[in-house]
Amino acid sequence: PAGGNIDVVGRIAADRLSVSLGQPFIVENRAGAGGAIAAEFVARAPADGYTIFAAATPHLSILPLVQKVGYDPVKDFSPVAILATNPFVLGVQNSIPARSLQEFISYAKLRPDQLNYGSAGAGTFGHLAGALFVTRAGLQMTHIPYKGGAPAVSDLVGGQIQMYFGNAAELIPNSRAGKVRLLAVSTNKRARELPEVPTVAETFPNFDLSNWVGLLVASATPRVIVERLAQEVSRMVLDPLVIERIQKLGADPSGVALSDFISVLNAERAMWANAVDAAGIRMQ
Repeated sequence: PAGGNIDVVGRIAADRLSVSLGQPFIVENRAGAGGAIAAEFVARAPADGYTIFAAATPHLSILPLVQKVGYDPVKDFSPVAILATNPFVLGVQNSIPARSLQEFISYAKLRPDQLNYGSAGAGTFGHLAGALFVTRAGLQMTHIPYKGGAPAVSDLVGGQIQMYFGNAAELIPNSRAGKVRLLAVSTNKRARELPEVPTVAETFPNFDLSNWVGLLVASATPRVIVERLAQEVSRMVLDPLVIERIQKLGADPSGVALSDFISVLNAERAMWANAVDAAGIRMQ
């Protein structure tokens, strides 16, 4: 839907590509089914480079694991480039005495089945990140799904849930207001905007969950077109104005293209499959 990170980053790309390629770009939001409708539309579009999918991690690495979709995430797309990445942040309710991730784990282990963790919905990035963390830490916590991040954060502040994995943009304002405490980030490197917050991987090696926003085209698109688009994106993300606009979203410009993009996809699929198993989700 309009207004989300994917939509905004996609529009930034469209604006810049229209200038660099001398062609008008029309941004069309095809909301529904968690992005599966948009993905299938692009997968079935003519493979001529004129229809581009502004996608994120869930569309290729999560949705096909938790629901039936009308596309193959591997066979139906040619990755172009990753535009931006952002970590998720593990926040806890401010009344909990834990000041570090290890202290929270110790606190939770003394209270099996007494603590809740929330998410923006079953099968979302935050749900799976939380489930994977709970499993790796050997905790017994109950998952509470919400209809979006805003009500989940509201209940985290209010104490109805004790833990939440969310976007930095959701949690940082509440942290600065003293309403929640940030204990870790989901990526294997500390976040630019939260250098003092450690990574989960510093406690549990190989825990590395990052949400990317990137561009893809139908799989049969000629290589020369894919490479041209990738080159333009690589130049775009070096532009100071583009960097500023992306960073305002709590994300980092990337520019990862082609073979490196494919490597990212291959590596994260196994991690998300483990997260789905940890969450106990079955294909719908």
